[in-house]
Amino acid sequence: MHLEKVTASKQAIEMEDKHGAHNYHPLPVVLSKGKGVHVWDVEGKKYYDFLSAYSAVNQGHCHPKIVKAMHDQASTLSLTSRAFHNDILGPYEKYITEYFKFDKVLPMNTGAEAVETAIKIARKWAYEKKGVEEKKAQIIVCENNFHGRTTTVISFSNDENARKNFGPYTPGFIKIPYNDIDALKEALQSSDNIAGFLVEPIQGEAGVFTPADDYMKQAKDLCNKHNALFIADEIQTGIARTGGLLAVCGNCDCQAHCERQDTYTRPDLLILGKALSGGNYPVSAVLADNEVMNVIKPGQHGSTFGGNPVAGAVAIAALDVVKDEHLIQNARKLGDLFRSELNKYIEQTDLVSLVRGRGLLNAIVINDSEESSTAWDICMALRDNGLLAKPTHGNIIRFAPPLVMTEDELLDCVAIIVKTLKQFEK
Repeated sequence: MHLEKVTASKQAIEMEDKHGAHNYHPLPVVLSKGKGVHVWDVEGKKYYDFLSAYSAVNQGHCHPKIVKAMHDQASTLSLTSRAFHNDILGPYEKYITEYFKFDKVLPMNTGAEAVETAIKIARKWAYEKKGVEEKKAQIIVCENNFHGRTTTVISFSNDENARKNFGPYTPGFIKIPYNDIDALKEALQSSDNIAGFLVEPIQGEAGVFTPADDYMKQAKDLCNKHNALFIADEIQTGIARTGGLLAVCGNCDCQAHCERQDTYTRPDLLILGKALSGGNYPVSAVLADNEVMNVIKPGQHGSTFGGNPVAGAVAIAALDVVKDEHLIQNARKLGDLFRSELNKYIEQTDLVSLVRGRGLLNAIVINDSEESSTAWDICMALRDNGLLAKPTHGNIIRFAPPLVMTEDELLDCVAIIVKTLKQFEK
């Protein structure tokens, strides 16, 4: 069968609308090429990418080292399933556990799979190590969370668009306000059946909601006190995005956890995805120490593609790029510059209430209601001016460019953003 070639954006959008499920509402731009911080549409127009595939493309589009690793491995051995050993999985598992300083890793493919995996591990640990009665384990989660769209995850979401008409819902979750340490304390004290606390260090989909600096550390200390697992979902925030190797690292330069860093909060279960592959291949992982991970025995969890040779080779290359190209430090420096420059504009306008974030995960809050179209209209204008971003929660626009961006490129992008925002001033 001959694949029909797309030559115009309108053609591609019409084909998607006719033949694809309508489960997304993308900005009307059809991309056909990417390199570094830029993408090009089918008509050849060039844009700055300020979404980075929700932080999957931290290392930039089509990074040559990652692409080469993927090509070389795919040309040699792509999949054996876990029915057999392969010569990449062991070295990959050694590499990633040493990189993040955990005893063991359970490799998966997508972020949602990794979240489901962490939930299963936490429950099993609660029954077999903590002594919780079977089927009684509870996991504390936060309001406005985003951990995926599986049936289990939407069961503890308060996004009614994601939940409505998908029930019945999975029980076993206690929902509390985010960034409210007293609410967490109360929830942990409410029952002896708490398996863990699942939390995003920064709530990306909720509009880059950044908690108090000491929230994560206090939460971890409370989990320790009540013998509950601290489960960090770093799928979007991890791997240099926020100016630390992990968001729970604060501003740590190290390639592993550093016990000397007061800002570091070491998770009991660490969930990674997205940038673990540099956006080139689905790779996710859950990391933990032996006391937690050893509750999983053969046949109790798995995936045909989890831990495949291509994934291992790609993840090693992706993590090498983060280290070799100093992306942690670059994200921190450029993030400070971005917020500083945007604040100069915000001081002079009523259109934008604030800019918030950490590293190169940032958002601006438009001074309008969530139901308004202003943020969407601004993103359409940004597109016309050569920069791609997307609204979240109606009146919030998230800005998350690839971490390989230079200072000159960032300042060019700030100029585009400010120029576009001024078009909407009254």
